[in-house]
Amino acid sequence: MKRPGFFDVEARLARLSVLSDQFKDFFRTVDFEVFRPDLNQALAYSDGSKGGRPPFDPVLMFKILVIQTLNTLCDERTEYLINDRLSFMRFLGLGLSDRVPDAKTVWLFRERLT
Repeated sequence: MKRPGFFDVEARLARLSVLSDQFKDFFRTVDFEVFRPDLNQALAYSDGSKGGRPPFDPVLMFKILVIQTLNTLCDERTEYLINDRLSFMRFLGLGLSDRVPDAKTVWLFRERLT
C-alpha cells in the first residue's frame, strides 16, 4: 500500500464531485444558515458561564439530522458513516481531524428540538 500524499483527500473529493455527489449539490442549493436563528431560539443553550464542553454548532447538528432522514439511518450508523464517508464530512464542513458528534449527542439534539 502506498503512503498517503498531501493532496489525496482533495483528489478523492474532486472525484466524488465528478461522480455527482448529491450532498455537494444539496449544499449549494440550500442555505442552511437561514435556520440558525430558529435553531438557536428552539435550543436555548446556556451562555457557558457554568463551564462544560461547548455544544456542537446547531447548524452542523441540523445537517446531521438531514443526512439521517435522507438515508434512513439510526444514530449509531450516522456516527459511523460521518466518520467513514468523505461526502458526509464535506457536506457537514468537517475535516478528517475534526471532532464528530457521537450517537448520544445526535439523539440529545433531536430530543431537544422536539
